[in-house]
Amino acid sequence: MFMTHLSCTACGLHHKWRQLQNLCTACQKPLFPAYELEAVGRELTRDSLAARREKSLWRYRELLPLPSDVEPVTLGEGGTPLLRADRFGKQIGMANIWIKDESLNPTQSFKARGMSVAVSMAKYLGATKVAVPSAGNAGGALAAYAARAGLEAHIFMPRDTPRANIVECREVGAHVTLIDGLITDCGAEIAKRKEREGWFDMSTLKEPYRVEGKKTLGYELAEQLRWQLPDAILYPTGGGTGLIGMWKAFDEMEALGWIGPNRPRMFSVQASGCAPIVRAFETGENSAAEFPNAHTVASGLRVPKAIGDFLMLKILRESKGDAIAIDDEEMIRVTRELGASEGLFVAPEGAACFAALKLLSLSGQIAPEERVVIFNTGSGIKYIDCYEQ
Repeated sequence: MFMTHLSCTACGLHHKWRQLQNLCTACQKPLFPAYELEAVGRELTRDSLAARREKSLWRYRELLPLPSDVEPVTLGEGGTPLLRADRFGKQIGMANIWIKDESLNPTQSFKARGMSVAVSMAKYLGATKVAVPSAGNAGGALAAYAARAGLEAHIFMPRDTPRANIVECREVGAHVTLIDGLITDCGAEIAKRKEREGWFDMSTLKEPYRVEGKKTLGYELAEQLRWQLPDAILYPTGGGTGLIGMWKAFDEMEALGWIGPNRPRMFSVQASGCAPIVRAFETGENSAAEFPNAHTVASGLRVPKAIGDFLMLKILRESKGDAIAIDDEEMIRVTRELGASEGLFVAPEGAACFAALKLLSLSGQIAPEERVVIFNTGSGIKYIDCYEQ
């Protein structure tokens, strides 16, 4: 294993990794694993990677935190397809649009990536009970991977979480508590009880390893595009670990000599009813205030306050990207439009990105010839209630 320590994303303080760890002990900001990348580069090259038969995210084992002699908790996550969207692209005058379809992961969303790595590390470091606040898909993923690992899972969800997510968590053995409120209220309940109950908190960016699973989105994308990153990436943003993880992956790949310094312009897509990053980006803030009265059918985007807000805003500005909000009605309409043109039943969060691309294309922010990758983070099946109209 090539991980050396945990580093605070805000103050830079180093932490030892051989114990269960949540936030930085000095400033309460997220921690990132750091690796001895020069040593990784001697062990793993682009050519040796191409020869590997393993298609899951664990093909990047040297760049992940679990010791090499420890079996990961896996359900086959990662290795999702990158598909052309030619028919949709033709409709909006663009010829080079790609979809990274994360709905084919276990538990039908990109959350499986983060939970595979995080649960693997939690089990290795001695956790027996894990807890997470979730608007839906993260809960389903934690429930599944905790069951696989033999850990006790406690999922706290808003009462109006899509029914499919609630049933999924219960049917794989998790303890589910429904809360009258938002995901932030669920997180507050876990924080209040975790020490007494003996839970390890697996909240987004409140432990160091979910982001490591999510960063494999960046590695896979680069590998699938033959190490030439796209001009622009549109990503649906709630807690933001996918966006943040990819940016970390790009930096690691450059250090390894696998890619050059050029980066895609990163576009954060949120719901009009819950757009803290959009509001903070537009007003030039370095952190995002809690968004009042948050509401959207895209439950994964209903995150009124994200602990990684400062990281997301920095990435958007460094990449010369943008943040854009989409109405719920437009998400639903574009879901059907995309489904009819490409045969994919995407989650509302993914549909929001296609709606955003249409606006960005019309405004000239993204040119017709540019190569664009859109992330569909989950399956529309999980949100079936949204479409019963």
